[in-house]
Amino acid sequence: MSDRYEYEGPAELAPAIELALVKVIDPEVALNIVDVGLIYAVRVADSRVEVRMTMTSAACPVTDVIIEDVEQNLDAVLPKDLLIRVELVWEPEWTPARMSNAAKFIMGW
Repeated sequence: MSDRYEYEGPAELAPAIELALVKVIDPEVALNIVDVGLIYAVRVADSRVEVRMTMTSAACPVTDVIIEDVEQNLDAVLPKDLLIRVELVWEPEWTPARMSNAAKFIMGW
């Protein structure tokens, strides 16, 4: 399971979810959304997968693309009976402190 976001759900689904999320690239910074720190939480319960995530700014021009990629990647690896719901949140506000050390290094921070 990831130490980059909160996870609640069956342990056997955690690796597939992690793999699906790291395949989603934020095209503005060319890094995956987990390393950028855009994922806050994933919860699997009641036949649903709920993803709470944010963007680096409310003016992000690729928000729809990223959310669609999250949904498609999760849909490809999870049981078909699970409904996927992505919730875009603005609190807590994203900061560079959410980035992984590798992402900070690549970005020169």
